[in-house]
Amino acid sequence: MRRQATPMAFGLLAIISFDAVDLFFVSLLGEGPLAAISFTFPVVWLLSSIIIGFEAGAASCISRAIGRNDMPMARRQTTDTVMLSGLTSLVLCLVGLMSIGPLFRLLGATDELLPLIGDYMGIWFFAEPAAAVMWTCLAAVRARGNSLLEGKIITMAAVINAILDPIFIFGWLGFPRMEIAGAALATLVANLVMLAGTLVYLHVRLRVFATPFTAIRNILVSWREMLRIGLPAIATNAIVPVSNGIIVAMVATYGIDAVAGFGVAMRIEPLVLIVFFALSAVTSPFMGQNYAAGQLDRVAEARITIAKFSLWFGLCLAALLALVAYPLVSLFSDNELIRPVAVHYLWIMAISYGAYGMVMTTNASFNGMGYPLPGVVISAVRTLILLLPLALLLKLWFGLTGIFMASAVSNIALGLLGFIWLGRRIERLRRSQYSGSQFQTP
Repeated sequence: MRRQATPMAFGLLAIISFDAVDLFFVSLLGEGPLAAISFTFPVVWLLSSIIIGFEAGAASCISRAIGRNDMPMARRQTTDTVMLSGLTSLVLCLVGLMSIGPLFRLLGATDELLPLIGDYMGIWFFAEPAAAVMWTCLAAVRARGNSLLEGKIITMAAVINAILDPIFIFGWLGFPRMEIAGAALATLVANLVMLAGTLVYLHVRLRVFATPFTAIRNILVSWREMLRIGLPAIATNAIVPVSNGIIVAMVATYGIDAVAGFGVAMRIEPLVLIVFFALSAVTSPFMGQNYAAGQLDRVAEARITIAKFSLWFGLCLAALLALVAYPLVSLFSDNELIRPVAVHYLWIMAISYGAYGMVMTTNASFNGMGYPLPGVVISAVRTLILLLPLALLLKLWFGLTGIFMASAVSNIALGLLGFIWLGRRIERLRRSQYSGSQFQTP
């Protein structure tokens, strides 16, 4: 797992820098564009969560097919999942293009910010289908145990984006000055370039695709198997951005500067959590392959090892952010109304990052083993039963800080719940296996 997660971490660090680099250059344009891009986060997260759901379905199905040594099925599921993710993302983005105004008014955006939001999202929506296809392809590669290739591809995409951002935003090298729209265009070009290269390499060199010209019933069987994991995974991941959209609306009651500060923290947080994202990305295929091969002792050992690492690394993150949160936030804004919001968020949330890592890897473990519903329950409980009611309550007592405290408490509670639940599921499967009962993977 360490060998797989290390290159994945560097790759994810690069891809998450897409957002951080965009935010840095957009922050140079002023507080208005910074607040505008902050309002886009819930929508960006929601569509990204759908892609992650397809990734989870692809990684689970393909890794279990490989665990059974069924390579034709692995190729069939790779091809069909890529097609479905691209078509679904295209439809959703077309719907998004037609509803920019009403959607962002619902999130609390002002009339002054809506034109800026439209400039950005009007281009960004075209970038997302390309990202959906590329990320699903990379999930199929990761399911085969090759996270190094995935890390290289997404690092290259991030480098292209970082180069193009100032060129398009500020109009360097003779290009027109596009400002906030330029950040979205840089993302679109980077995704298209790397998607073309990825498809060619995977088809010509690795031959991971089956022919798309097959009986429709074969495609439907493949889609049904993937969606059995993918739909609950989409629900699991979509709950988070929906709740974040509500949180953004709560934060917006404290003014545009509060939204901008929250947006800065939201761009920094994924960089801080990069190790946990990488670990959860490789946990799913690791658990899937070992589960399909009947190696439940390795599954049980991985659960304990992951939990110990998450907690120790989380403590290190909390200590680090206590020291560097303020100078880190200052890279994006020197506004004395924006910076305290971002810093206080990072200080409070850092206490719960280890537990949040356990939430992510627990959901990935369940998905990889072919049991997606526990992840849905964990995310739903975290959001609907804990986070939102607690945020409303603590907001009354502690103001804006209370909203952040609610998120931290929710992470800690659900990290513990997920760890216990996964342990009981594994132990039940081991008893079934040792007693001689028939053991089949889902």
